[in-house]
Amino acid sequence: MNRKAACQTAQETRRNGDWNEISAETVIEIATAYYYDDVTQEELAKRFGVSRVRVSRLLKRARADGVVEIRVNQQPGPSADLEREFIQRFNIDRLLVSVDQSDVDAQRMAVAGLVANYLVKILTDGMIVATGMGRNVAAVATGALSPVRRAVTFVSAIGGSARAGETMNPDHIGRRLSVRFGGDSETLYAPALVANMGLRDELYQNETVKLVLDRARRADIALIGIGDLSEDSNMVRMGWFTPEEVAEARLSGTIGDIMGYDFIDIHGRPSTTGMQGRVIGLTTRDLLRIPDVIAIASENTKAAAIVGALRTGAINTLATSSTNAHTVLRLDEATKSRTSPAIS
Repeated sequence: MNRKAACQTAQETRRNGDWNEISAETVIEIATAYYYDDVTQEELAKRFGVSRVRVSRLLKRARADGVVEIRVNQQPGPSADLEREFIQRFNIDRLLVSVDQSDVDAQRMAVAGLVANYLVKILTDGMIVATGMGRNVAAVATGALSPVRRAVTFVSAIGGSARAGETMNPDHIGRRLSVRFGGDSETLYAPALVANMGLRDELYQNETVKLVLDRARRADIALIGIGDLSEDSNMVRMGWFTPEEVAEARLSGTIGDIMGYDFIDIHGRPSTTGMQGRVIGLTTRDLLRIPDVIAIASENTKAAAIVGALRTGAINTLATSSTNAHTVLRLDEATKSRTSPAIS
C-alpha cells in the first residue's frame, strides 16, 4: 500500500470511529444542542467527555452524512397588510408567501421551506396529516428538517399512479415526511384515477380503501397542491387525461383542480367536465371538515386556479410566491362581482 492510500485508509478509520464509538442518538443530541440551543463546542466537549476537536469533527461528519442539513430559509415577503387582506377577502387563517425566485425549482423549494417551518411549529404527538400528491407537496418532504421527533401519522389522501414515481405519489411523500418529522405513514391502496364514476364508487366501498380514507377525513392537517389546467399539466404527462380532454374542460370554464380531487371554475364551483368524479381520494367537502388545509402553489401560472381554490372555502393556509399573491388579489377584484357561493 502506498503512502497516499495508507493515509486515506487511516482517515476513513478515524471517521468511522466517530460513529462506532459514539451512538447516532448522541450525535443527534450534540448537533441539536449546538445548532438549536447555541451550546458551544467547548461546553459540548465537557458535557460528553470528549475533546473539542472531536466535537468539531462529529459536527462536520454529521453535515456530510445528512444527519444535519443547513438551509437558508426564505422569509415571508409580504407585509402584515397583505396577509390581512387575504384573511379578509378569502376567510383563510394565514398566508405564507416566499420572495420571488427566477428559477422554478428554487421557487418551489422556497415556498415548501415556509410550509416545512410552519409544520415544525404546529405538529404535535397524535396528529393525523392527510397527504396529497404533486411536486409542491413533495418539496415539503425534501426541505423539512425537524429538531424534535413527533408521533404523527401521515395518511395518503389520494390513490397512487404507476407513472407518477416517487415525486408525485402520496405514499412515497408520506413516508418521507414521516422520516423527516417522526411518526409513521399509511398508504391508500388504490389507483388515483379510474375510468368512470361507477368504478370509483365501487372502490369507495372496498374495506381497505374505506378505512384509509375515513382516517384521512379525520385528519388535523391536510397538505394539498393546487393544479392549473393546461395541455402540459402533470395529469397529461402522467396519461390521466388527453390534451383534447383538457382543452375541452378549459372551454367549459374549468381553471384548475384541488390536488386532483375536484375540478373547479374561477368561482370555486365544481366544473361540468367529463374529467370530474374519477379520482379516488378525498373530496373538497371532505377538506372542509379538516381544521387546517394547507394549499401549496408555487408556479406563477396558477394564480387563477388559486383564486378558484380559495373561493371553495376549503383552504385555511395558503403557501405561494409574492407574485402569485398580488396577482390573486387583482384577479379576485376583477371577478368577484360575478362570484356566487361555491361548495357548502
